[in-house]
Amino acid sequence: MRLKASYVLISLALLSPSLILAAPATAPQALVAVRAVEGITEYRLPNGLQVLLVPDDSKPTTTVNLTYRVGSRHENYGETGMAHLLEHLLFKGTPKNPRVWGEFTQRGLRANGSTWVDRTNYFASFNANDENLRWFLSWHADAMVNSFIAKKDLDTEMTVVRNEMEMGENSPDGVLFEKTLATMYQWHNYGKSTIGARADVENVDIARLQAFYRTYYQPDNATLIVTGKFDPAKVMGWIRAYFGRIPAPKRALPRLYTLEAVQDGERSVTLRRQGGVPLLFAAYHIPPGAHPDFAAIEVLGRALSEAPAGRLHKQLVEKSQAASVFSFAAGLADPGFMIYGAQLAPGQSQGTARDTLLATLEGLAQQPLSDEEVERAKARWLKDWELRFSNPETVGVALSEVVAQGDWRLFFLLRDRVKAVTTADVNRVALERLLPANRTLAQYIPTDKPQRAPKPEAVDVAAQLKDFKGVAQIAKAEVFEASPANIDARTRRLELAPGLKVALLPKGTRGDVVTASLTLRLGDAESLKGQEAVAEVLPQMLDKGTVSLTRQQVQDRLTALKAEVQWGGGATEWVAQITSTREHLPAVIELLGQMVRQPALPAEALDEIRRQTLSAIEAQRKEPEALVAEALGQHGNTYPRGDVRHFRSFDQATEDLKAVTLDQLKAFHSKFAGAGRAQFAAVGAMDEAAVQAALRKAFEGWGAPTAYKRVERPLVAVAPQRFQIEAPDKQNATLLAQLALPIRELDADHAALLVANFAFGSGGSSRLWKRIRESEGLSYDVRSGIRWAAQDANSLWQASAIFAPQNRAKVEAAFAEELARASKDGFTAAEIDAARQGLLNFRRLSRAQDPVLAGTLVNNEYLGRTFAASQALEAQIGAVTAEQATAAWRKFIKPQSLVLAVSGDFKGK
Repeated sequence: MRLKASYVLISLALLSPSLILAAPATAPQALVAVRAVEGITEYRLPNGLQVLLVPDDSKPTTTVNLTYRVGSRHENYGETGMAHLLEHLLFKGTPKNPRVWGEFTQRGLRANGSTWVDRTNYFASFNANDENLRWFLSWHADAMVNSFIAKKDLDTEMTVVRNEMEMGENSPDGVLFEKTLATMYQWHNYGKSTIGARADVENVDIARLQAFYRTYYQPDNATLIVTGKFDPAKVMGWIRAYFGRIPAPKRALPRLYTLEAVQDGERSVTLRRQGGVPLLFAAYHIPPGAHPDFAAIEVLGRALSEAPAGRLHKQLVEKSQAASVFSFAAGLADPGFMIYGAQLAPGQSQGTARDTLLATLEGLAQQPLSDEEVERAKARWLKDWELRFSNPETVGVALSEVVAQGDWRLFFLLRDRVKAVTTADVNRVALERLLPANRTLAQYIPTDKPQRAPKPEAVDVAAQLKDFKGVAQIAKAEVFEASPANIDARTRRLELAPGLKVALLPKGTRGDVVTASLTLRLGDAESLKGQEAVAEVLPQMLDKGTVSLTRQQVQDRLTALKAEVQWGGGATEWVAQITSTREHLPAVIELLGQMVRQPALPAEALDEIRRQTLSAIEAQRKEPEALVAEALGQHGNTYPRGDVRHFRSFDQATEDLKAVTLDQLKAFHSKFAGAGRAQFAAVGAMDEAAVQAALRKAFEGWGAPTAYKRVERPLVAVAPQRFQIEAPDKQNATLLAQLALPIRELDADHAALLVANFAFGSGGSSRLWKRIRESEGLSYDVRSGIRWAAQDANSLWQASAIFAPQNRAKVEAAFAEELARASKDGFTAAEIDAARQGLLNFRRLSRAQDPVLAGTLVNNEYLGRTFAASQALEAQIGAVTAEQATAAWRKFIKPQSLVLAVSGDFKGK
């Protein structure tokens, strides 16, 4: 578990006009080159706009990120939540662009916005396309100075923002995080929640909000970052044309000078609510992200919390005092914070866990970190940094955070500092910072002789960077067209005995990264009876050591190979997701073979997984989302207990998990594990011959004694019913409706029903979104979708919404009315045109994601398909008419047959 450091939100809307005068345009201004570091070139416009261009043709996608250096830190008294509110209202449009979210959906832009303490950013990824890129840049320039920020839009959006607050109130760890920071910071705005105080948000003055917008949404306070596939010359021309006309602002930005005083004693906070599991946070003040010591703080967190070598993991998890541990350090513009935490399983003592947590953290003076611990943590951190930098879609978002700290080059400087940090540095920082006097916990503990951390100080970023030099430029990757025809043409297929089907798609990538996926199919309905819990635990054990390697040696080997391997699955299949590089993929495959063929299955790992899973089950027992899922999953489920198709309740899952033994795990592995019915796919930079050789060495000839036979899941008629489930003390409620459909992928009505559902409940132009989110402002998230079955005519249509409990009747009524309207009136040609275009754009964007592509190749190998099936489906989608979509909707979506559940704190009403 890792803490969410911010409320990340998307607020995209249809708009009505209001009046805010646009800033007067000037002639386009010149774009001046400033510096270039490691493939990133910085430019400036005379009006102050900073531009970072990161061209990378290795993926056919473009990502644009516009960061404003304004967040909750910049809010004045009575203005908490204003930066977040402004993020919502920016998507309400301008006179020139009044339908922002509709444009995003139609153009296939995966768009989002987020607000944090030092910055607000807006970003979108999309299939590389000059027109979409030109339009998105023009919209950003337009929105910077011409957004409505109107009272009527604020009024309609207010319920949505409140619902977002209520959603956060349902999360015990999220609320505890807010209260921890509020206790830590007595004067600085880092102690104020980004989403704001309810009283401030509900009573915000529109004139103050408009003034806030005009102050901070200006070119001299913004950084525009373009990454991925694009023509730099064209982009610079568009930036000059659209942003260059915005005049330099005449106002001076307010100077912020508040620094939190040195904490002079332990602080504590206690949160009591129903549901969830015990949590402990120990939080400490740290220097700003630009400070030289921040690198040591990052390494310190890894060395203490990561499994299995981390000290907290060993002392708390391995000794059964906690289910899991975690850490998080916030690199901010001003002195920030680091949090170490523990999540407990039912029955574990919070007092014992608290004492062990603090003794481990604050006992480093007596037991300092070793060179081995520090070097391992550094290697893991640096490996993650390299994987993040190799992905053009994440580089812009990563740069956004360091832009807010003061300079984008801090992204590289921190890497260099982590490389150079010593064990002495890490231990020194631990002794300076991990002090009782610098700690905030869930209780107050007095100290006779308080010790204080170093005085907080601002950092001269220019001085920190005066000797910085970037490393060599990153090699340019190939241009890859992610069309179905090209994917099929580039894919190499083979089969290894006794039945491993392989699909390899070699292509150039940034940093020679390769993504792979392996699926092993297991058993049949009869042989798997009563084995579901065993089959779910076993894949989680596969990375916990082999007969020849300990758990730590496996992890260290993966770190050395710059690889990530994640195992998952259930009763009928195990799945491994792999990320590595061209150089190391063959060795990773060989290690993967050892993990799955010769697992150590240590008893302590089973105990750890059992505790963590029991903790997760307990945490869900009173959550509205889990309660409605449990109710609908059990309703009409005709399969007996022990059948892999039986939906287990929380109690049944707990009972099964407690009964799992090591002997059962070993027996299951001996009986079912094998590559007799398996699929492997890799996408990215690779040596095909070496990969094939590694696959043969790892898996060839490895069969399972029990043959695989697909478990059939025919459609079972379910009686319509409505469930209302109380979830006391939960301020956010959930609605979930579902309907079993007698249809499967590639059936005659597949395309028409896809398009119809997209128009009804997917995307910002859908009927559910426009009615329940935009028009009535009842829900932060409302949608519908179809879980398509590939082989059995038994797909599942679902619709969901979150809302305040007191709005339940309104949400249910609006949902029912939209269902009835779709059945009665059908869909218009304009709706279907927009749905077709948006759906096709999202499918193209999905194919550009290597993990998605690898997973699809695996699925195709299992089903005996190629991407020609996708091409044919998209041709059908492009030809769907309003009449065909309406007919398919009426044929399959029967409102009278729905099963629906709502859960929340309805107080019996």
